[in-house]
Amino acid sequence: MIFAGYRRRNGTVGVRNHVLVLPSVMCANHVVDRIGRQVPEVITIAHPTGCSQVGADFEQTKRTLAGFASNPNVAAVLVVGLGCETNESKALAAEIAARGQRVEVIGIQESDGTTNTIARGVEIARQLLREAAPLGRSQADLSELIVGTECGGSDGFSGITANPALGFAADRIVEAGGTVILAELPELVGAEHLLAKRAAPEIAAKLYELIDRVEARARAMHVDMRYGNPSQGNIAGGLTTIEEKSLGAAYKGGSTELREVLEYAERPQQKGLVVMDTPGQDIEQLTGMTAGGAQVTVFTTGRGTPTGSPIAPVIKVATNTAMYERMRENMDINAGTIIDGTKTLDEVGSEIFGWILAAANGRQPVAEAFEFRDFAINRIGPSF
Repeated sequence: MIFAGYRRRNGTVGVRNHVLVLPSVMCANHVVDRIGRQVPEVITIAHPTGCSQVGADFEQTKRTLAGFASNPNVAAVLVVGLGCETNESKALAAEIAARGQRVEVIGIQESDGTTNTIARGVEIARQLLREAAPLGRSQADLSELIVGTECGGSDGFSGITANPALGFAADRIVEAGGTVILAELPELVGAEHLLAKRAAPEIAAKLYELIDRVEARARAMHVDMRYGNPSQGNIAGGLTTIEEKSLGAAYKGGSTELREVLEYAERPQQKGLVVMDTPGQDIEQLTGMTAGGAQVTVFTTGRGTPTGSPIAPVIKVATNTAMYERMRENMDINAGTIIDGTKTLDEVGSEIFGWILAAANGRQPVAEAFEFRDFAINRIGPSF
């Protein structure tokens, strides 16, 4: 099975052809925004990280930014730094280049201030757009696709309609040789044994290790993950504990063998179903999967959310018809038809699979059409 994508020089295949302007540190956010205002064809992001970070927290930020910039949906990237930050812009650009990405870098201090940096950034951004413009789509096998899965604003229908239907589509991606990321480790607490049964012993052990780590973090804040639920919206939607939520969330990954367990923003080395250690927080999870190489994400929701990614299409699946009708402008698929009795689970799963292929071929989900460009990096330590 094939789709039409943008083949990159490092061998990956994108489903979009973006030029990204990326701040290495929060101090460069304003300059990046001004470059984007003058060159609206580029994608810009802002973030509150990149300095006063140490150890694993700093490494995770750098890994996330490098991975995001190297996503196959990005044709080229301009890194904008300040000059004295922990996440030094030239080092970040070197990491991005090492991943096979076209990259340029400028610094505010080195360019003698804001005005000169913006002017130089605008010039480089326009040049990168000219370079990317001639790139056309060519046939690629579905095995080149990495699909992220996410559920946010879950309700009592999530584990009955949208998540199992997404699992059906996930199985089809895996059967075609592609990769599916199942994330949100806090929302697998209580269901980890079901995934471990489908994994080699060393993979299962790694999964249990990460689950233990999630619970240890919660206990450090005097919270018991097993008997609570952090979201009032989930409770209002009919979910009472994180274990109850987890049993429904795990369905998103389908039924195939678990092949690999990844750290946050780490790129899969195996094809098939993989688990990534992300938080349940929607934007941080979406950013981590995209930084890990996901070109498309499917996002199921029972309460409704407009969230999207700056560089990757995000397909929204409603778990119930009532919410779908209320938030129709933010939804792509109504899995509530399974409860209504007008479609079967397999039919909705096939619809999701068809949407994944359509998005890979250029169709815009509503979050992308609305230009929702949400970005946040998961932090695992304090600032210093």
